[in-house]
Amino acid sequence: MRRAYLHFTRFPVQRRVLESPELAGRPFVLVEDVRGQRRVACSSTTALKAGVRPGMTLTAATALEPVLRHFPYRPEDEARALTALGEALMTLAPGFQLSAPDGLWLDAGAAHLVGGEEGLASRALELCAQLGYRAHAVVASETFTSRALARYGARRVEVVPPGEGARALAPLPLAALEGGEGAAFSALGLTTLGEVAALPAGAVAARGGAAGARVHARCRGEDDTPFVAAVLEEVLEERVVLDFPADSFEPLRFALKTLTDRLGARLSGRRRAAVRLTFALKLDPTGQARVPLTLARPTSRAKLLLDLARHRLEELKLENPVAEVSARVDEHSEDRGQQLALGDAPEGDAALEVVLSRLVTTLGEESLFAAGLEAVHRPEAAHGARAFHPPEGKRGLVADGLEASARSEVAPGVGRERPSRLLVSPAWLDAEVAESGRLVAARLDGKRHRVTAVTGPERLGGEWWSETPYQRDYYRVHFEGLGPAWVFRDARDGRFYLQGLFD
Repeated sequence: MRRAYLHFTRFPVQRRVLESPELAGRPFVLVEDVRGQRRVACSSTTALKAGVRPGMTLTAATALEPVLRHFPYRPEDEARALTALGEALMTLAPGFQLSAPDGLWLDAGAAHLVGGEEGLASRALELCAQLGYRAHAVVASETFTSRALARYGARRVEVVPPGEGARALAPLPLAALEGGEGAAFSALGLTTLGEVAALPAGAVAARGGAAGARVHARCRGEDDTPFVAAVLEEVLEERVVLDFPADSFEPLRFALKTLTDRLGARLSGRRRAAVRLTFALKLDPTGQARVPLTLARPTSRAKLLLDLARHRLEELKLENPVAEVSARVDEHSEDRGQQLALGDAPEGDAALEVVLSRLVTTLGEESLFAAGLEAVHRPEAAHGARAFHPPEGKRGLVADGLEASARSEVAPGVGRERPSRLLVSPAWLDAEVAESGRLVAARLDGKRHRVTAVTGPERLGGEWWSETPYQRDYYRVHFEGLGPAWVFRDARDGRFYLQGLFD
């Protein structure tokens, strides 16, 4: 099986800087408790230059760099961030496998769909860069080969042809054999994986047993470790534990950005769009606040989710500081993207989404209304105001559009232009008619408007079985000083009526 390995150099450090940009270029470490002592788990580049190394006690590290900042190292946070990254990469691959805390494998079986294996690796790195991460990518047939080359190889993107694993691994140092596996070979004076691969297999097995034989096989490019794809969680949920409880909204900004970036990436990877979310704030020492968020239109865009979350949370008044913030997607739909007409501005459309979502969230779901088609031919009854709701369940906007198209078949005038401003009920026109029956002028709001152009007629009729049947000839009439209007002549009384106005 072909697989791609992505290695993120000091991933916990990258994640911390991404979530707290003020740490860029500054010395800091992530520390964990080891047998009652706080020891360095990972160091920033600036701290490494000062001599701070993993495994060092925090006291010794601070002695080397007095301005050193430290933060807790939580393996579960790193795994959660890697999982979100893996889900985002599912737009390129059918599955991923974690290699915490600094890498993951991708199933490269569908690489031909994205420009081949090199194209898959390059596009994966581009997507990671968009999310703020730097990485190396290697595509190979063996788990060990891909991981070792990504971690210790010099090339940013490398594709190892099938059967060429031993050749590619040969220059790598023994450090590529992690977990102390290379200690026995180092004692023999060996320095590279190629030198280990050149040893007689029988001698290695006799001296090192099954473990030694397994290491020797890996150095020869032989590895039957299976690819086990991560099982995706049914519920999309993210959480961020703050380093210090926040008593104002400002410290929550970066936490919210982290949450929405991860949720947006995971939604995009699954081809889903959020419809309803719930933000939860865990207070210190006790208490919790839950804030629901309903979107006017389903989306997976992290920036829009962040804008809406800020609007909802920045006005909250809480009794205790916030120690943890989480976000959960309660409902989502299929994300089929959004098609814009020529000339449409995506920025303006995004601004409209923010306004609509704010109105829905602030005033309630029943505060917005949308026009809906009715299965009626009579023009004044063919449209009705309906409560504006996001799509339910698996239905998306495209599905709603298809339904609207289907229902338009029973609406009047399919394919013909209709006025954007339709009167609730037709208004009688004080019309001036020539001897030929042609409309010459009409009085509206006490003013006489001369007719400059007329197109039509379009005959509509129906409901003969009811108490109010209709038979009408519709015209598009251009009135001087008023513009185009939709006017009809009623066959019952011969009078003209105004049905609506065109913009």
